[in-house]
Amino acid sequence: MSDQELFYLLALLKVEGVGDIMAKKLLTHCGSAEAVFKTKTVQIAGIDGVGSVLLKNLKDKTVFEKAGRELEFIHADQINACYFQDENYPERLKHCIDSPVLIFTSGNIDLKNKKMISIVGTRQITSYGIDFCRKLIEDLVPLDPVIVSGFAYGVDIVAHQLALENNLQTIGVLAHGLNQIYPKTHKRYISKMEEKGGFITEFWSSSNPDKEKFVRRNRIVAGMTEATIVIESADKGGSLITANLANDYNREVFAVPGRVTDRYSQGCNNLIKTQKANMLTSAADLIYGLNWDLESKPKSIQRQLFVELAPDEEIIYNFLIKSGKELLDIIALECNFPIFKISGILLNMELKGLIRPLPGKMFEAV
Repeated sequence: MSDQELFYLLALLKVEGVGDIMAKKLLTHCGSAEAVFKTKTVQIAGIDGVGSVLLKNLKDKTVFEKAGRELEFIHADQINACYFQDENYPERLKHCIDSPVLIFTSGNIDLKNKKMISIVGTRQITSYGIDFCRKLIEDLVPLDPVIVSGFAYGVDIVAHQLALENNLQTIGVLAHGLNQIYPKTHKRYISKMEEKGGFITEFWSSSNPDKEKFVRRNRIVAGMTEATIVIESADKGGSLITANLANDYNREVFAVPGRVTDRYSQGCNNLIKTQKANMLTSAADLIYGLNWDLESKPKSIQRQLFVELAPDEEIIYNFLIKSGKELLDIIALECNFPIFKISGILLNMELKGLIRPLPGKMFEAV
């Protein structure tokens, strides 16, 4: 995008009454942001939702001063401005009706051909949540997903840290401009985040982290990812808003179950109970639910000749070779393994390319 196009786009977004949906209507009708300001009023008046107040606001010249100041900041701080029709704009976010017309990014973000999941939850994460998050991310490493979260206290920062520890790309979606960071104590993570991922925001440098901006931020977290995972949540909280937004965008939602007496499992348990989320007990549930195994392996998959099998894996593999497709429960019964143990074994075999999951919790040897 040229500086001139960006300048007029920034100006348009500063017009009072022009949100993302209205901006897209104006841009579609007029062809460009510059054309919006130069098109005759009578031609714009026919656009659905455009009234006399908005037509008057489009004549406000102060928006150009604001746009000029923001453009200076973008250049000075080497910020990337990404238009919603650009190739490097998050593909899934493009399909959300209320997605930002313009986002700002910093770091080394690479979204091409990447699996993306968001991990969210309470700011008061417990040891249970930390342990689950650690195991989940470690088990997903072979699939190289991008981990997205909100860079807040609790689940968010734990997910970012664990992604970095496992050399996975991670993206923090911010509720303020890129000239600051919130919370301030997380400044120490900035350089590592930008080295292996980065930050995304729709907010200008003049934007502070006000309460309402966090809700707007959540729609980006939900919209740009294939699935949203809620690790822990009380019966109310921002992560539940993100889960609901993900449902509205027709994204998959997963929630980690917990004891009914645990405060920070109530939100997750309710999501599962009301069928707003799939139960997530391991990485295998996520891989199965998103069909990642089918997408990530070559069309013609064969067992490598020299794959080393653990004794438990050898028993299961030989059983599946002999019997063909089989239910998880039957595999556990016939191979004499408890369910809780066989799930982990099957996941490891799946990542080695030895087996593939099928609908209905069935498995077959490759």
